[in-house]
Amino acid sequence: MNKLSRDLSAVTVVGLDLAKHVFQVCCVDGQGRIVVNRALKRREVLSFFRGLPACLVGIEACGSAHHWARMLIGVGHEVKLMPPAYVKAYVRRQKNDAMDAAAIAEAVTRPTMRFVPVRSIDNQAHLMHHRVREMLVQQRTQIFNALRSHLGEVGVIAAQGARNVRALANLLSSGHEDIPVPVAQALQPLVRQIEKLDEEIAGLDKILALAAKADADACRLMTIPGIGAHTAHAVTATLGSDGIAQFCGPREFAAFLGLTPRQNSSGGKTRLGKISKMGNQYIRKLLVVGAHAVLCHRDKHDDALRIWVRRLIANKPFKLVAVALANKMARLIYALLKGQGHYIKVMQPA
Repeated sequence: MNKLSRDLSAVTVVGLDLAKHVFQVCCVDGQGRIVVNRALKRREVLSFFRGLPACLVGIEACGSAHHWARMLIGVGHEVKLMPPAYVKAYVRRQKNDAMDAAAIAEAVTRPTMRFVPVRSIDNQAHLMHHRVREMLVQQRTQIFNALRSHLGEVGVIAAQGARNVRALANLLSSGHEDIPVPVAQALQPLVRQIEKLDEEIAGLDKILALAAKADADACRLMTIPGIGAHTAHAVTATLGSDGIAQFCGPREFAAFLGLTPRQNSSGGKTRLGKISKMGNQYIRKLLVVGAHAVLCHRDKHDDALRIWVRRLIANKPFKLVAVALANKMARLIYALLKGQGHYIKVMQPA
């Protein structure tokens, strides 16, 4: 056995810096000494890790990280994913692949490091449905704006809202005396594209609704006011089967969604500002939208949550109350997933 083989047999921690073609690995032994820090081609990665003893592998949670985490778990290693922003603090002086891999190897051993749960193929596929739907909605909005703008050039104006733009599209299809024929012909491709996007989005809505109905955790989350199938399914797909266990409490989960105030405290004085807006932007948006729906129908129910909302909105701006309610919804999500319970409406005593 040569010296390199003996050194590799003593490896306990590996930092893996991902790339498309050339990867970097930094192997550390039990004494914290760097044994090897070298580049690997993509086809060499799995064979290299098969030759190592079972060890802890740190990877930044970036593109293809979950794929490589699953592959390395499959060959017997323990893999932990870390947010790249948290790893950056461990990079010394110049930045290059070797330094990045060494920083990852050091960061993964820190007791205060936050880790990202490794997602399964199913969870990633579910999240892809959400992302594809979000992209299609954005494309449809872009076409709505283009249609409104083009028709405005010939004096045809529509009020705000997607419903009114659809009315313009119907005018184009049926023909209208205010819309010149050449203009109607030029804009017909946009109308057909809107119809196609409507069909695709409706199909994705059905897929997400069925997936949420088949998920026991999502069904429990849908008992919370303001949380529908999309929000519940997005939460469960993001967290996975035991992802809620990484949070110490409901406030930490709300902070993960960026719904807690940003702190700028010093000298014993606590200064709280606006919400941080860090973390998962998509779920935060869904919770805030759901909170708006609850606020719009706050007078239809007399449970404790609606009474709390009505009392708050009497003195605070509408959107501020919506964010406060979204924060409370995030805490309820944590409580239901952690305790395996259901949301029960507490009615105000007469």
